[in-house]
Amino acid sequence: MINVLIADDHQMFIDGIRALLQDIPGIKVVGEACNGKEAIIHCRENQVDIVIMDVNMPEMDGVEATKELFKTNKKLKVLGLSMHRDRHFISDMLKSGANGYILKNTGKKDLLDAIYSLYKGETYVSEEVNKILLASFLKDSSKYEVKERLSERESEVLDCIAIGLTTLEIGEKLFISKNTVETHRKNLLYKLKAKNTAELVNNAYKRGLIN
Repeated sequence: MINVLIADDHQMFIDGIRALLQDIPGIKVVGEACNGKEAIIHCRENQVDIVIMDVNMPEMDGVEATKELFKTNKKLKVLGLSMHRDRHFISDMLKSGANGYILKNTGKKDLLDAIYSLYKGETYVSEEVNKILLASFLKDSSKYEVKERLSERESEVLDCIAIGLTTLEIGEKLFISKNTVETHRKNLLYKLKAKNTAELVNNAYKRGLIN
Protein backbone atom coordinates (compact mmCIF):
# COMPACT_ATOMS: atom_id res chain seq x y z
CA MET A 1 0.00 0.00 0.00
CA ILE A 2 1.32 3.44 -0.96
CA ASN A 3 0.46 5.90 1.81
CA VAL A 4 -0.01 9.42 0.45
CA LEU A 5 -0.21 12.75 2.27
CA ILE A 6 -1.62 15.78 0.42
CA ALA A 7 -0.23 19.17 1.46
CA ASP A 8 -1.99 22.17 -0.10
CA ASP A 9 -3.52 25.36 1.28
CA HIS A 10 -6.65 24.99 -0.86
CA GLN A 11 -9.12 22.46 0.53
CA MET A 12 -10.90 22.17 -2.79
CA PHE A 13 -7.71 20.99 -4.43
CA ILE A 14 -7.05 18.46 -1.65
CA ASP A 15 -10.57 17.14 -2.11
CA GLY A 16 -9.96 16.87 -5.85
CA ILE A 17 -6.84 14.73 -5.43
CA ARG A 18 -8.62 12.56 -2.86
CA ALA A 19 -11.39 11.96 -5.37
CA LEU A 20 -8.89 11.00 -8.07
CA LEU A 21 -7.10 8.51 -5.82
CA GLN A 22 -9.91 7.05 -3.73
CA ASP A 23 -10.69 4.13 -6.05
CA ILE A 24 -7.10 3.31 -7.06
CA PRO A 25 -5.99 -0.08 -5.68
CA GLY A 26 -2.77 0.07 -3.69
CA ILE A 27 -2.95 3.81 -2.97
CA LYS A 28 -4.34 5.31 0.23
CA VAL A 29 -4.60 8.98 1.18
CA VAL A 30 -3.64 8.88 4.86
CA GLY A 31 -3.85 12.57 5.64
CA GLU A 32 -3.81 16.18 4.56
CA ALA A 33 -2.04 19.38 5.57
CA CYS A 34 -2.72 23.03 4.76
CA ASN A 35 0.90 24.18 5.19
CA GLY A 36 4.43 22.86 5.44
CA LYS A 37 4.49 22.72 9.23
CA GLU A 38 1.41 20.52 9.35
CA ALA A 39 2.94 18.22 6.72
CA ILE A 40 6.08 17.77 8.82
CA ILE A 41 4.10 16.99 11.97
CA HIS A 42 1.90 14.47 10.15
CA CYS A 43 4.91 12.68 8.63
CA ARG A 44 6.56 12.40 12.03
CA GLU A 45 3.48 10.88 13.62
CA ASN A 46 2.26 8.63 10.79
CA GLN A 47 3.51 6.25 8.12
CA VAL A 48 3.76 8.25 4.91
CA ASP A 49 5.45 7.09 1.71
CA ILE A 50 4.78 10.03 -0.59
CA VAL A 51 3.91 13.67 0.10
CA ILE A 52 2.17 15.55 -2.70
CA MET A 53 3.54 18.96 -1.75
CA ASP A 54 2.26 22.31 -2.96
CA VAL A 55 5.14 24.74 -3.47
CA ASN A 56 3.43 27.92 -2.30
CA MET A 57 1.77 27.64 1.14
CA PRO A 58 1.44 29.90 4.22
CA GLU A 59 3.55 29.57 7.41
CA MET A 60 6.04 27.24 5.72
CA ASP A 61 6.21 26.73 1.95
CA GLY A 62 6.83 23.47 0.15
CA VAL A 63 10.52 24.14 -0.44
CA GLU A 64 11.36 24.65 3.24
CA ALA A 65 9.07 21.81 4.33
CA THR A 66 10.78 19.40 1.93
CA LYS A 67 14.21 20.34 3.26
CA GLU A 68 13.04 19.73 6.84
CA LEU A 69 11.39 16.41 6.01
CA PHE A 70 14.54 14.99 4.45
CA LYS A 71 16.59 15.88 7.53
CA THR A 72 14.79 13.15 9.48
CA ASN A 73 13.43 10.80 6.81
CA LYS A 74 15.61 10.07 3.79
CA LYS A 75 13.22 7.37 2.55
CA LEU A 76 10.27 9.73 2.17
CA LYS A 77 9.36 10.79 -1.36
CA VAL A 78 8.09 14.28 -2.20
CA LEU A 79 6.18 15.18 -5.34
CA GLY A 80 6.26 18.93 -5.92
CA LEU A 81 3.04 20.40 -7.19
CA SER A 82 2.21 23.91 -8.34
CA MET A 83 0.18 26.05 -10.71
CA HIS A 84 3.39 27.95 -11.52
CA ARG A 85 5.23 27.35 -14.79
CA ASP A 86 8.11 29.60 -13.74
CA ARG A 87 11.35 27.59 -13.90
CA HIS A 88 12.51 29.16 -10.63
CA PHE A 89 9.63 27.56 -8.71
CA ILE A 90 10.47 24.23 -10.31
CA SER A 91 14.23 24.40 -9.71
CA ASP A 92 13.82 25.61 -6.11
CA MET A 93 11.60 22.64 -5.34
CA LEU A 94 13.86 20.09 -7.02
CA LYS A 95 16.96 21.56 -5.34
CA SER A 96 15.25 21.17 -1.97
CA GLY A 97 15.22 17.41 -2.55
CA ALA A 98 11.83 16.80 -4.15
CA ASN A 99 11.77 13.62 -6.22
CA GLY A 100 9.38 14.95 -8.84
CA TYR A 101 7.36 17.92 -10.02
CA ILE A 102 4.03 18.22 -11.81
CA LEU A 103 1.68 21.10 -12.55
CA LYS A 104 -1.81 21.48 -11.10
CA ASN A 105 -3.38 21.10 -14.51
CA THR A 106 -1.96 17.57 -14.68
CA GLY A 107 -4.41 14.80 -15.49
CA LYS A 108 -5.08 11.63 -13.54
CA LYS A 109 -2.72 9.50 -15.64
CA ASP A 110 0.29 11.75 -15.07
CA LEU A 111 -0.49 11.97 -11.35
CA LEU A 112 -0.57 8.17 -11.04
CA ASP A 113 2.58 7.80 -13.17
CA ALA A 114 4.33 10.22 -10.82
CA ILE A 115 3.20 8.40 -7.67
CA TYR A 116 4.23 4.98 -8.99
CA SER A 117 7.58 6.30 -10.24
CA LEU A 118 8.45 7.89 -6.91
CA TYR A 119 7.40 4.81 -4.99
CA LYS A 120 9.80 2.73 -7.11
CA GLY A 121 12.63 5.12 -6.26
CA GLU A 122 12.59 6.96 -9.59
CA THR A 123 12.26 10.67 -10.28
CA TYR A 124 9.39 12.14 -12.27
CA VAL A 125 8.74 15.44 -14.00
CA SER A 126 5.81 15.88 -16.35
CA GLU A 127 6.36 16.48 -20.05
CA GLU A 128 5.27 20.10 -19.67
CA VAL A 129 7.73 20.68 -16.82
CA ASN A 130 10.49 19.08 -18.91
CA LYS A 131 9.81 21.57 -21.69
CA ILE A 132 9.99 24.49 -19.25
CA LEU A 133 13.33 23.31 -17.86
CA LEU A 134 14.74 22.65 -21.30
CA ALA A 135 13.74 26.13 -22.49
CA SER A 136 15.47 27.69 -19.48
CA PHE A 137 18.71 25.82 -20.21
CA LEU A 138 18.70 27.10 -23.78
CA LYS A 139 18.72 30.69 -22.53
CA ASP A 140 21.55 32.60 -20.95
CA SER A 141 20.90 32.29 -17.23
CA SER A 142 22.53 35.67 -16.65
CA LYS A 143 19.56 37.28 -18.37
CA TYR A 144 17.15 35.99 -15.76
CA GLU A 145 16.58 38.84 -13.35
CA VAL A 146 13.92 39.04 -10.66
CA LYS A 147 12.16 41.76 -12.62
CA GLU A 148 11.58 39.34 -15.50
CA ARG A 149 10.04 36.87 -13.09
CA LEU A 150 7.25 39.25 -12.11
CA SER A 151 4.10 39.34 -14.17
CA GLU A 152 2.62 42.70 -15.14
CA ARG A 153 -0.11 42.28 -12.51
CA GLU A 154 2.41 41.33 -9.82
CA SER A 155 4.38 44.48 -10.60
CA GLU A 156 1.21 46.55 -10.24
CA VAL A 157 0.40 44.94 -6.89
CA LEU A 158 3.98 45.50 -5.74
CA ASP A 159 3.75 49.21 -6.58
CA CYS A 160 0.53 49.45 -4.56
CA ILE A 161 2.08 47.66 -1.59
CA ALA A 162 5.07 49.99 -1.72
CA ILE A 163 2.89 53.08 -1.30
CA GLY A 164 1.10 51.52 1.65
CA LEU A 165 -2.25 50.52 0.18
CA THR A 166 -4.24 47.84 2.01
CA THR A 167 -5.43 44.63 0.37
CA LEU A 168 -8.91 46.09 -0.01
CA GLU A 169 -7.57 49.32 -1.52
CA ILE A 170 -5.36 47.41 -3.95
CA GLY A 171 -8.33 45.33 -5.06
CA GLU A 172 -10.43 48.43 -5.67
CA LYS A 173 -7.62 50.22 -7.52
CA LEU A 174 -6.82 47.27 -9.82
CA PHE A 175 -10.39 45.93 -10.04
CA ILE A 176 -9.48 42.50 -8.69
CA SER A 177 -10.79 40.49 -5.73
CA LYS A 178 -9.27 40.40 -2.26
CA ASN A 179 -8.30 36.75 -2.75
CA THR A 180 -6.54 37.58 -6.00
CA VAL A 181 -4.57 40.35 -4.30
CA GLU A 182 -3.53 37.94 -1.53
CA THR A 183 -2.41 35.38 -4.10
CA HIS A 184 -0.24 37.98 -5.84
CA ARG A 185 1.14 39.12 -2.47
CA LYS A 186 2.03 35.54 -1.57
CA ASN A 187 3.77 35.03 -4.92
CA LEU A 188 5.71 38.26 -4.47
CA LEU A 189 6.90 37.20 -1.03
CA TYR A 190 8.12 33.93 -2.50
CA LYS A 191 9.80 35.42 -5.56
CA LEU A 192 11.57 38.16 -3.61
CA LYS A 193 12.52 35.82 -0.74
CA ALA A 194 10.71 37.96 1.83
CA LYS A 195 9.02 36.90 5.08
CA ASN A 196 6.79 39.94 5.50
CA THR A 197 5.64 43.12 3.73
CA ALA A 198 8.46 45.28 5.11
CA GLU A 199 11.10 42.86 3.84
CA LEU A 200 9.24 42.57 0.53
CA VAL A 201 9.37 46.32 -0.06
CA ASN A 202 13.00 46.50 1.07
CA ASN A 203 14.07 43.70 -1.28
CA ALA A 204 12.12 45.28 -4.13
CA TYR A 205 13.95 48.59 -3.61
CA LYS A 206 17.33 46.83 -3.59
CA ARG A 207 16.54 45.16 -6.90
CA GLY A 208 15.27 48.34 -8.51
CA LEU A 209 11.76 47.01 -8.92
CA ILE A 210 10.27 50.10 -7.27
CA ASN A 211 11.56 53.65 -6.90
